[in-house]
Amino acid sequence: MRKIGTILGLVVALGAGYVAYMYMTRSTVAQGPPQQQIDVVGIRSALLVMGQAERQYFATHSTYATLDQLQSEGLLTGGTQQRGYAFTASADGSRGFTITAAPADPGKASWPTLVIDESLQVTQK
Repeated sequence: MRKIGTILGLVVALGAGYVAYMYMTRSTVAQGPPQQQIDVVGIRSALLVMGQAERQYFATHSTYATLDQLQSEGLLTGGTQQRGYAFTASADGSRGFTITAAPADPGKASWPTLVIDESLQVTQK
């Protein structure tokens, strides 16, 4: 059963990555230098994967999780830092969650902060 969950998680992650890629490639206005655009697309994709992991966790536990709980359940890999960004999460029981990706690398301090919630919409601050 765990193997099926792992395969399902991989399929969901790939799908979320594809959606993020399609969303970002439709943008006609360049937002920053190429490396920033690449990293932000990667962070958006990671947030979508985390959002899907939250939904999977909610389906089995009837509550949203912290990043540590997602990792301990095997629903999340990659840690809480990627591409110079740090991820933090807050869960409000069964009401909702928010995962924030903020620049952690001093060289990326002016880069956008990205947030996802239970609607699975990534917003930029």
